[in-house]
Amino acid sequence: MTRAYSLLSGLSRQGLAANRALCKTGVAALGVTGLVLAGCADQSTSTGTVQAPAQQAASHKVGVLLPLSGTNATLGRELLAGAQLALGGAGLPADMQMDVHDTAAIGGAEQATSAAIQAGDGILLGPLTSGDTAVAAPAAQAAGIPVLAFTSDIGQGRPGVWVMGITPEEQVQQLVAQAKRDGRQHFAALLPDNALGHALGNGLISACRDQGLAAPSIAYHNGTADSISLTLRQLSNYDARLAAVKQAMPTTPVPGATTTSGNPSEVPTLTELPQLPSSLATALGQNVNQPAPQSATGADAPVAAQQLPLGNPPFDALLLGDIGLGLKNVLDAVALTQISMPAVRIMGPGLWASFASKLGAIKGAWYAAPDPTSRQAFVSRFMARNHHVPKPLADMSYDAAMAAVTVARSGEPGFPVKALTRPGGFAGVDGTFTLLPDGRVRRALAVFEVIGNGSDARMISAPVQMRTGTSG
Repeated sequence: MTRAYSLLSGLSRQGLAANRALCKTGVAALGVTGLVLAGCADQSTSTGTVQAPAQQAASHKVGVLLPLSGTNATLGRELLAGAQLALGGAGLPADMQMDVHDTAAIGGAEQATSAAIQAGDGILLGPLTSGDTAVAAPAAQAAGIPVLAFTSDIGQGRPGVWVMGITPEEQVQQLVAQAKRDGRQHFAALLPDNALGHALGNGLISACRDQGLAAPSIAYHNGTADSISLTLRQLSNYDARLAAVKQAMPTTPVPGATTTSGNPSEVPTLTELPQLPSSLATALGQNVNQPAPQSATGADAPVAAQQLPLGNPPFDALLLGDIGLGLKNVLDAVALTQISMPAVRIMGPGLWASFASKLGAIKGAWYAAPDPTSRQAFVSRFMARNHHVPKPLADMSYDAAMAAVTVARSGEPGFPVKALTRPGGFAGVDGTFTLLPDGRVRRALAVFEVIGNGSDARMISAPVQMRTGTSG
C-alpha cells in the first residue's frame, strides 16, 4: 500500500489540538502520504506580500524549527529524527551543524525564528504548520535565510520559502497530464467545500491552463448526501440527459414490430416499460406507489428494474476529493447519474491510496502518489538508527536536510537561491524533487489505477516530474 493515509490516521489519533477547531472539515489533509501537512491553510496570518530578501546569509549552520514539546511533540520528534539522519553522515563541511529550536515553547514560532537568526543559521528547516510558517517566513526573508517548510499549504510558498509537502495542486497536475495522454479533453470536478476541495479545484484550473485544455467545470458540495446528489446532477446535466431519452422513446407500438411470439399486440408501449427505480420514476413523473400499468392483453407488466441508459455527461474526466462517508455518498451519486468508465475517467486525491482495494465501485479510477518502493532504503536506514518504522513526515525533513547537505558540499557560501533551485533537483526519499524559484516544489509522482477485487491499485505510469510552469 502507498503512504497516503498513514499520516492522516496519525493526525487523527494524536491530534493537532491547537488547530482542531479549524481542521474539523479535514483541511489538515491537504497532501498525500505523510505529506499531508499538520496545519490548516485557513489559519495562516500571511498577507501574501512577497518581501525582497536581504543579502544571503553565508553560514552553513542549519536551523530546525519544530514543536518538540506540547501536543505535537511526537510529530516534531519524528521530523527531527529524519533531519538528524541526513545530517549525521560523514563528509559534511566543518561549519555545518544543527541548531534546533522548539516552536511550541514560550514565544512560539516567532521566538524560535528570532533565536535561529541570532544564532547565525544559514537555512531553516520547518516549521511544521501553515500558521507557524506564516509567522516565521517574514523574519527569515528579511534576514536572507531560505526556509524549507514542512507544510502542504501552497499559499505559503514564495521566493525564498518552499512548501515541502506534496500538495493537492501537484497531484492534479500529474493526473491531468496523464488524462490528456489518454485522450481526455473536457474536465470537471465535484469537490467538498473545504480547504482540500478548493486546493484541488485551484490545481485543476492551473493544470488545464498549463496544458492547453479548456477551463474545467468545478462544483462544490456542502457534504450532505442531498447536496452531493443535487450538485452532481447539475454538473452532469442529468436532467437534460434524462429528458432527451424520454423524448426519444416511442409512445406507440412500432409498426411491424413483433415479439418472440410473433404477436404485434404484445409489443410494449412507453407506458408498459418495466417498473423503474423510485428516483428515476419520480424524475419521469410516475407515481412510485402505483402498480406498473398492464398491457393491452391484461397481463402483468414485467417487474425487473432496468435503469434507462442515458447519454454521456459534458465531460470525459471527473475529479473527486472526498474520503470516508463523503466519498460513499459521492459514489452513490456517481452511480445514479450514470457517470462511469470508459466514457468518464474518475480521478481523486492520493489519500485514496490506503483504501484503494475497497474502491471497486470505481474500478479504473486514478490517483497520483509517490512510488512506495522508492522509500525502502530510507526505511531501513531510519529503523537501524531509531528502532521504529518512520512516519511519512520524516521523509520530508530528511529531504530538506539532504538538500542543505548537497548545497553545502558544493562549496557555495551559505545556501544561495541559485544552488537550491538547480535544474537537476535533489535525490529524495520518494524520488527526485526540485525547488522552484516561486516557492513550489516539484516531485516525481506516479499515477495509480484502482483495479478493485480487494487488490491494491497498480502503477500505470512511472514517477515523473511535471514541467516547471509559473501558474498556480
